[in-house]
Amino acid sequence: MAENQGVSPETWLARALGRHDEATHGVVPGIHPATTFLREGDLSYPGLVYARPDNPTFTAAEQLLSQLEGAQESILFGSGMAAATAVFQTLRPGDHVVGPTVMYWALRRWLKGYCEQFGIALTLVDMADTDAIAAAVVPGKTQVVWVETPANPTWSITDLSAAADIAHKAGAVLAVDNTVPTPLLTRPIEHGADIVMHAATKYLNGHSDVVMGTLSCARADHPAWQAMKAVRRDIGGIPGPFEAWLLLRGMRTLALRVERACGTAMKVANHFHGHARVAEVLYPGLPSHPGHAVAARQMTGGFGGMLSIRVAGGGPASVEAAARLRLWTRATSLGGVESLVEHRASVEGPDSPCPPDLLRLSCGIESADDLIADLEQALAGV
Repeated sequence: MAENQGVSPETWLARALGRHDEATHGVVPGIHPATTFLREGDLSYPGLVYARPDNPTFTAAEQLLSQLEGAQESILFGSGMAAATAVFQTLRPGDHVVGPTVMYWALRRWLKGYCEQFGIALTLVDMADTDAIAAAVVPGKTQVVWVETPANPTWSITDLSAAADIAHKAGAVLAVDNTVPTPLLTRPIEHGADIVMHAATKYLNGHSDVVMGTLSCARADHPAWQAMKAVRRDIGGIPGPFEAWLLLRGMRTLALRVERACGTAMKVANHFHGHARVAEVLYPGLPSHPGHAVAARQMTGGFGGMLSIRVAGGGPASVEAAARLRLWTRATSLGGVESLVEHRASVEGPDSPCPPDLLRLSCGIESADDLIADLEQALAGV
C-alpha cells in the first residue's frame, strides 16, 4: 500500500495500513464469517476456497504484522501454543532442536514431551551464553534453534545476530519468540531470524480478551515456512474471524500501550533497584543487568513492559507480598492494559528454573506512581 511507504510503524498501526470496509466504506474493516466460497461455472475458484487455510478477516492483521516485522508473510493461529508448536511439528525423528533453559514454561513442558515421544533430540542451554549455543548445535542435524529474548521470567537476553550466525552455519533455522518486546522494540528478522512467533494474546491484542498466536517469516519460499503453513492448514489451528478482527483492533493502539508499559517498567525497576526489601530486580533496562549491553543494541524504543523482583525473605515472603497487593492483579498472562503479578515458581512446579522468591510483573497503562506505591505497601507488610 503506497500510502504506508515512508511513514512510521506508529502510523501503520493507528491506520491499520489504511484498510477500510470496501462494501460500506466504513473506516473499520469488516468481519467475514463465511467458511466456504463460490466457484465459477467451470468449477474454478476466482479467489478463496475454504476458511481453514484462508479467511479475508485474517489478511488485515497478517499484513499489518508482516509490515511491522519486516516479514514476507505472516499467518494467524488459534493460540500462541498452536503457533509455537507448529514450528516443531515440521520435524522428523532424528532431528535436533536447541532451545533455552529459561523460556515460556508451557512450551518448555510440551517441547520436552514431544521431542521424547517422537525421537527428536533436544538440548536446552543458557541462551545468554553464545558459546553454549555454538557448542549445542550439531551441523546437519540441528534443524531449529529456538530463542526467547527477553526470556520469561528472568528476562535474560540472547544476542540474536550471533544466534542466527550459529544456526545458519549449522544448517538450522532461527525461530524467535518476540512476544515480550513486540516488533516495536525488536525486529528479529533484521538480526537474521528466519521465523518470528508471537503469543498475540499478549501485547499484540493487549486487552486480555483474545487467545491467538502468529508466525512470520523472512522468506515465504523457505521449505520450513511452507511446512509450517501446511501444519496450520492440516490441523485446523486457526482463530475465528471475530477474534482476528479483535486482534486488528487491539494492534491499532499497540504503539501507545507499549510506550506506556516500557516507561512504567523502567520507573518501577529504578525505584526498587537496591530497595531494602528487594533482593534483586531483573530488568534488561537496568545497567546492572548482565544482558543490558546486548539489549541496548538490539532493542530500540525501550526494554519492554515486563520485569521481575526477587523479594528479600525468600519464597514465603514473595507469596505474602503478592497477596497484599491491591492494584496489581494476581493473574496469569501478560501484556494487557491492566498490571499483573504472578508467583511463577508455584505455577510451574518443582522442575521450574524460576527462583521461589521471584514475582513476575507485567506493567499495564495505570499510573506508574500508583503501582509503585502499591508494591511499597505490599513489601512493607512482609
